Amino acid sequence: MNPAAWLLLPGLVLLPVLLLLPLALHGGGWSLIGGFLAAAVQPSLDPALLAASGRGLAVTLAVALWSWLLSLVLGLAAGLLSAPLVVAELCGQRWPALVLRRLLALPRSLHELLWGLLLLQGLGLQAGVAILAIALPYGALVARVVSDQVEALDPGPLRALRTAGSPAWAALLQALGPPLLPGVLSYGGYRLECALRSATLLGVFGLGGIGADLRLSLQSLQFREAWTSLWLLGLAMLLLETLVALLRRRWLLPGASVGRRGRELLLAGAVLAVLLLPAGHLLGLDGRCLLGPWSWPAPTDLWTNAGWRQPWPALVGSTVGLTLLATALAVAAGPWLVLLLRPWPRLLLPLQALGLLARLLPPPLTALLLLFICRPGVLPAALALAFHNAGVLGRLLLEQLAAQDPRPEQALRSAGAGPRRALLQAAFPAVARTYLAYGAYRGDVILRETVVVGLVGAGGLGVVLLEALSSFAWGDVVPVLLVYAGLTLAGESLADGCRRRLLLAREVG
Repeated sequence: MNPAAWLLLPGLVLLPVLLLLPLALHGGGWSLIGGFLAAAVQPSLDPALLAASGRGLAVTLAVALWSWLLSLVLGLAAGLLSAPLVVAELCGQRWPALVLRRLLALPRSLHELLWGLLLLQGLGLQAGVAILAIALPYGALVARVVSDQVEALDPGPLRALRTAGSPAWAALLQALGPPLLPGVLSYGGYRLECALRSATLLGVFGLGGIGADLRLSLQSLQFREAWTSLWLLGLAMLLLETLVALLRRRWLLPGASVGRRGRELLLAGAVLAVLLLPAGHLLGLDGRCLLGPWSWPAPTDLWTNAGWRQPWPALVGSTVGLTLLATALAVAAGPWLVLLLRPWPRLLLPLQALGLLARLLPPPLTALLLLFICRPGVLPAALALAFHNAGVLGRLLLEQLAAQDPRPEQALRSAGAGPRRALLQAAFPAVARTYLAYGAYRGDVILRETVVVGLVGAGGLGVVLLEALSSFAWGDVVPVLLVYAGLTLAGESLADGCRRRLLLAREVG
């Protein structure tokens, strides 16, 4: 089958969604949705509100910066120690790396919101909770990527250095450092953008920052105030994405000299070190709080028979169904919108603006807006998750299309093909497998994110887990947590398998 057909195939889910959507709608909140959209062009410019929103944004950026840096440090260390090639050189055995690799699957199996709620019970409400909640799962994700990249490298240079008598650490640094650096830089920049989105999401659930301001504004129907925060957050995110993309292109150019790259990396590190100090002061960070008494429940409270008596098939089925529906919608949105708007290239700019809004709004806030016009249920939850992740996937699709050689598409246009046909025959096949591979990864992310849309009555494991945490019912928390972690790990394995097959098919093709 043509790869472009696979790219459009998830769009089949739009047919049942469009049939069910009228049944889920109600007529009570369309004026509120209109008021929200109209407020975009007239945000509140009250000086006090601007100052408060600016401080909230600064807190969110500080949390994102600290959590991102901590996740990179943890991820690089854990990634190297979980790489069998590295551990075999250091201690002569591969099994410690394999054991650590399995252990790291647990922290990354839980969404950062769950980590935040769990740490909140032990540490209380403080900025360190948000930082650790993001850094722990992100660090495990970075570790997996680093370990995979190390294992994919050619071991020949390392063996040659060891044969020549170089010490293990020196040989590892010299043989693995230069080829590993581009992938770490690229993935590290992506994780910084993710950290900003996660810091905003944690704010929605009460851990401070501009996310808390957004939720309060939307719940009180103060849409002009909400758009003040959204515009500030959008400007910050756009600047961050542009800066990361610029540095990634500059540092990953094939002709970039090692000396220039090293100097610029040192300069970037110095800038980060300077920014960390005021960011830590703003958050009131104090490492001594981690050494204080942690208020965890007694071990006897963690295991109760009642906690295991849950309708597991229904909970797991609704969670998986929500994930599949949201993933199909998110993957399908970008290609179909680009295909429909192809004859009018000027409409791509509003599409990019819509994608930025999708990335800005955390799924719980999108779900809250959908409740103005939809009845609670799975459909608004799936739409909220799909909207946010379609913004992330759409940006990737537009970047891939812009990076393609335009000559094949231009040749088809010169031969009389229409703009949509040229797109389907020339551009889409070139990007289809990479886009779908990343879509498989987003499906894994969406599975974790099902926990954050419980407020719309979506059901599933996430709702039960949040209710148990909010009521301190630890006997219910542990079983659901274990089942949820197992489900997300299974989803991760499935997504990895799909991604490897798609990328392998691209290389073979």
